[in-house]
Amino acid sequence: MKNALWLVLGVALGAVVAHQASKTPQGRHFFDEIDAKTREFTDAVLEGYQQREAELRAAVAEAEETIADLTDRLK
Repeated sequence: MKNALWLVLGVALGAVVAHQASKTPQGRHFFDEIDAKTREFTDAVLEGYQQREAELRAAVAEAEETIADLTDRLK
């Protein structure tokens, strides 16, 4: 319980410091850079996820087609 209290206190203190820092031009620039890098990272992860999803969907479609062809041959 004591550790949880320290965690909450640290997060709250960090938020206050970040809020105060964002009021300065240097702080605003710093947070703008972090925001841009975060967006770039999340966009790259999303793009990779979408590419992999497309690959998997194509593989499943190919497998379904192969199964259908084999089923037709057995009939």
